[in-house]
Amino acid sequence: MWLGDPDRPTLINVVFWVVLLATVGDHMLRPAKTLYSVLFAINIAVVVGLWLVLPWRPAPRYRFIPLLFLPATIALGLTGSYGTHLLLTLIGTASIAFVYGMRTAVAVLAGMLAFIVAGTLLFDRTMQEALLQAGVVGVFAIFVLGMTSAILEARLRRAEAQALLERVRELAVAEERARMGAEMHDSIGHHLTVIKVGLENAERYRERRPDAAWQEVRQAKEVTAEALADARRWVRALRPLALDGRVGSAALEQLAVSFDGTGLSVTFEVEGRERPLDPDVELVLYRVLQEGLTNALRHSEARQVHGRLTFGEDRVTLVINDDGKGRKTGGRDGAGGFGLPSLAERTRALRGVLTAGDAEGGGFELRAELPAGTGAGPPIGAGLRPGAEVR
Repeated sequence: MWLGDPDRPTLINVVFWVVLLATVGDHMLRPAKTLYSVLFAINIAVVVGLWLVLPWRPAPRYRFIPLLFLPATIALGLTGSYGTHLLLTLIGTASIAFVYGMRTAVAVLAGMLAFIVAGTLLFDRTMQEALLQAGVVGVFAIFVLGMTSAILEARLRRAEAQALLERVRELAVAEERARMGAEMHDSIGHHLTVIKVGLENAERYRERRPDAAWQEVRQAKEVTAEALADARRWVRALRPLALDGRVGSAALEQLAVSFDGTGLSVTFEVEGRERPLDPDVELVLYRVLQEGLTNALRHSEARQVHGRLTFGEDRVTLVINDDGKGRKTGGRDGAGGFGLPSLAERTRALRGVLTAGDAEGGGFELRAELPAGTGAGPPIGAGLRPGAEVR
């Protein structure tokens, strides 16, 4: 509402101060009585004071201010202005459009034009002169209200875009939960089913075949350990982007460290000068590293994984290499699932590219390249490259 009001259009703000200075300068260059000069100065102070608190959005607490600002600008014509104040009056009409709507602003404008015609005739001017002056003001009014309408339309579209963005993020979260739910069902659900069947067999064998019963118990115990390890992996996967206040490479390094004790030897390095990234880019990088580490642990029989985050001039690249089985050397060939395809879609939405496949020196490589700044250029890829393996 005050000096730093973000809703006040910059162009209108500039025009106001330019016209105000022109009005004051025009008054000072013309001879005037002392009384009129004092009234004019008071009038200018009132206009400036109202301008500083003039609302530019529907605000129930301050809706009356445009209704005071408009007559204050009109009064400048009575206290010493010679026509330049009319542009300030049009700006007041624009404020009414922002607060009350375009229909109210058009009605106020029509009344103001009628007032100009009537006032001109009162000063013994001809109807032609009155209509000419009203026509000039009307042309400027059309321009001001057109600009106001464009700003209001842009605000509406921006609000719709923000709402759509929030909806997209909600759907992305829902998709991620669905993916993780399916993965958990396939992994932990399978383990629990095996445990249940083994314990049922142990109960059935406990009297007639006690050795077989104890064998079933031992197998159930082993499967329970596998299920527990799987559950711990999912707990790691559910950790948020900011870990104890960490973002950027610090969050990725912490994620790599969290896989200690799983049998993987994970190393991580950063190349180039690190700088802040867009939050959405950080989240995708985090998910890519998460997917690469989890897949290496679950499918590739890898013992070592290396992550490298490289900051380029306008791109940031994350590469995860493991020394496990690639597709051509015994890894899961053509395995389904939608972890990597989902990440590819999210990467492409940020105008980046995700590739996955066998590394040249053996093992598997997952690579994500994304814009390094908050802006985004044209798409540089279309998701997973042909022949990429989804594990």
